[in-house]
Amino acid sequence: MNHLIAFVSGFILDLLFGDPHFMPHPVKVMGRLIGFLTKKLNNGSGRKAKGFLMMLFLIVFSGGMSFLILFFAYDLNQYFGIVIEAIMTYQCLAIKQLRRESMLVYRELKKNDLTNGRKAVSMIVGRDTESLSAEGVTKAAVETVAENTSDGIIAPMLFLAIGGPVLGMIYKAVNTMDSMVGYRNEEFGEFGFFPAKTDDVLNYLPARISAVFMISACSTGRDFDAKNAYRIWKRDRRKHASPNSAQTEAVAAGALHVQLAGDASYFGEIHHKEFIGDPDRSPETEDIKRMNDLMYATAFLGEIISILGIVTVMLL
Repeated sequence: MNHLIAFVSGFILDLLFGDPHFMPHPVKVMGRLIGFLTKKLNNGSGRKAKGFLMMLFLIVFSGGMSFLILFFAYDLNQYFGIVIEAIMTYQCLAIKQLRRESMLVYRELKKNDLTNGRKAVSMIVGRDTESLSAEGVTKAAVETVAENTSDGIIAPMLFLAIGGPVLGMIYKAVNTMDSMVGYRNEEFGEFGFFPAKTDDVLNYLPARISAVFMISACSTGRDFDAKNAYRIWKRDRRKHASPNSAQTEAVAAGALHVQLAGDASYFGEIHHKEFIGDPDRSPETEDIKRMNDLMYATAFLGEIISILGIVTVMLL
């Protein structure tokens, strides 16, 4: 019951507050630690082994610290423990923050300010954005909201439901490592090998569950075509170098009747990618807002199903 209360409270806290800049965040700590270790270890020979050791350290550190914090919090007082678990749950989710940052892109494009639109989208995507057109900026924002519906919301939500903040923070550690060093280039190809592969494994089921949730959530609005979302998902869900990234992108492309993905530039190098979806119409700025609505509907559906799962386990 304590876990259920904290799980629901953490979800509500994220909906209300997002990630305030003044509040210390464990992912920022993870990021600084990963950056420090990368500078120290990503050189010379044996980079793949060094990357594995960094990953192992981050997993033990994140899971161990989370366990100790929860253990002492609950040992001190049951209600204090619930509060701490709720805050840690909240910090694993990124619902409002994803909407906040993607809607900043939306507002800049609505003002016809392409320069600031490119700057805004550069904060939430890994690709080069300096030469993107307004349509390219829109597509990038829609794609990142779609992809992060899985690895920023539903995946951590599922891990939190199963193993609380301990498992949630371990997932966030691996996911953060993948986002920082999981690139297939000369600098990170070997060092980021194990973090990237581990992230693929951890996201394999959540990505597919997220896609099913998102297809189901299409019924919540007239802007979404659930039938086409399912059709494009079945056809295009494997059109990505990652086994997971195209799952929710394919659903989004089908739901909105737009074509996503295609070639993109990373660190000045063009990466050739297959298109996802059909070019039924050109992406428009309003698609960013629509994608956020679909993301919220998917998040609520995921929360409800997770709660039902926790309650079922309680009653067994």
